[in-house]
Amino acid sequence: MRGRRWDVYRFGWGQLNMPKNKPHKGLLKRVRVTKSGKIKMHRAFGRHLRSHKSGQTIRGYRKPTFAHASDLKRVSRLLGLKTGGKNKARKPDVDASEGSSKDKDKDSPVAAAAANEK
Repeated sequence: MRGRRWDVYRFGWGQLNMPKNKPHKGLLKRVRVTKSGKIKMHRAFGRHLRSHKSGQTIRGYRKPTFAHASDLKRVSRLLGLKTGGKNKARKPDVDASEGSSKDKDKDSPVAAAAANEK
């Protein structure tokens, strides 16, 4: 079976499924996406072998850091996010019609009373 994919032999070309978009589980455990869309993570080299490091360095390791803009595309693809502007990632869009202001006006008691008067 060298040279061809094993699933082609098993299922044929017409039976292949489309690839699934799954987030990278290891990266999900190490980063968080903030409300503003930045990717927040902890710094490296701060867990052990700290005796020779200065106190200022060790205190700096406690502070979170954010993914650099050059890494954003790669990290966003691994997490299954859409990339936003500079140093920002966006969560996948929800249906835009759910949160429109016109729907909110229809559900308000003032709008219902005005509709009953007509």
